[in-house]
Amino acid sequence: MSRSVPPCSPRRGLALGVIAAGTLMIVLDGSIVTVAMPAIQHDLGFRPEGLSWVVNAYLVAFGSLLLLAGRLGDLLGRKRMFVAGTAVFTGSSLLAGLASTPAVLLAARFLQGVGSAMTAAVGLGILATLYAEGRERARALAVFSFTGAAGASIGQVLGGLLTDALDWHWVFLINLPIGAAVLALARPALPAGRGPGLRAGADAWGALLITAGLMAALYGIVNTATYGWTSARAAVPASVGAALVVGFFLRQSRARTPLLPPRLLRSRAVVTANLVQMLMIAALFAFQVLVALYLQGVRGYDAARTGLAMLPAAVAIGAVSLGVSARLIARYGERAVLRTALVPLIGALALLARLPVHASYVTDLLPVMLLVAGFGLALPALTGLGMSGIDGQDAGLASGLFNTTQQLGSALGVAVLSTLAAGRTDALTRQGSPRPEALTAGYHVAFATGAGLLVLALLAATVLLRRPTAPDMTVVPDVAAAA
Repeated sequence: MSRSVPPCSPRRGLALGVIAAGTLMIVLDGSIVTVAMPAIQHDLGFRPEGLSWVVNAYLVAFGSLLLLAGRLGDLLGRKRMFVAGTAVFTGSSLLAGLASTPAVLLAARFLQGVGSAMTAAVGLGILATLYAEGRERARALAVFSFTGAAGASIGQVLGGLLTDALDWHWVFLINLPIGAAVLALARPALPAGRGPGLRAGADAWGALLITAGLMAALYGIVNTATYGWTSARAAVPASVGAALVVGFFLRQSRARTPLLPPRLLRSRAVVTANLVQMLMIAALFAFQVLVALYLQGVRGYDAARTGLAMLPAAVAIGAVSLGVSARLIARYGERAVLRTALVPLIGALALLARLPVHASYVTDLLPVMLLVAGFGLALPALTGLGMSGIDGQDAGLASGLFNTTQQLGSALGVAVLSTLAAGRTDALTRQGSPRPEALTAGYHVAFATGAGLLVLALLAATVLLRRPTAPDMTVVPDVAAAA
């Protein structure tokens, strides 16, 4: 018999804090390093074409392993997977902080991605099995969503401060005390359980197909920034990855113990939530990247000032997510809240599509940062829908799937929208336009495209989620398998 945390246990609050801290550490690491890139290049002697892999090595490992890690968590124990992933991430953060060569840093970043995937894939699944009640579950998901939504902006500010006050090594070493605290608290806080074992759903060929497919696809996508969409270095791995993913889904319909059971994809809410999330994240992750580029490349902000300029967005998201999202979801339901939240997000990107070259922060950018608060409603609603009606035995897999579509959305969004922006900028530059005007016009194209993606997300949420359901869609509690 395994220990479990009863649904009414006050230890759920500690478990939520542990999972939120682990998630925040991962999200911070994804953005904090971008500010330190120039210092890393200067200190370690990275070539320009290799520097991007400080980010990409992490992204490829993280995005490609989420689905597999989520399923293994269901089978072997989610607590075990969470603790092991946190240990891998913390240890590789130490290696990254002590790196003295590019090869060591890239290897450490890949290992950080592995640890992040193990931790992130099961965190949401643990919460879904602990919080089965409507409003309490919505409140827990709001806290979880806030750590992901606001962590990136906080990471930019913290990265600038650490790099300026100390050096780039500390953007990695800062993870050590956080990771140690999470490991110390995870053992008493998280529910224990062994899971049914690998024989209950260990499809080795399926695991190989989906992991290799996602890794190849992400490798191709991140290469588009350097080589373009039509280059062999981008098109070939992306095509191979897509073929492997198709092969994975074909195998799942025939496998005796599928890695991704077809029952998971029979839920319209789950499928639509993942689709809407991919569209929304594609638009809004690119928003975060491109606004930072605009502030630095056009307005001349430094890294720390850029992070501070985007901090109101994090504050607004946090205020909405933690303050009102749970009450609104409990009263009106996840579908209605999601559709409503997408409207101000569309407005934010539409305003950016008209951003002037010499923009005033107060009149042109601050309203955008406040409208992005809609993300604090949309993400908790999507998270609830993405985990709705999921049996406890599949909670880790559903969590891994939700995180996978999030990573694919962010990678595709940055690749596509950055390419569109660069193409417009290059065309205007060749025509003799000044660099600031050309850059701004390129960003206009990207932001307008992002607004279009959000309109598609709103249409999908409206058409595919027409049937109202009770606002407290719950996951069937299966606390014994929650670890």
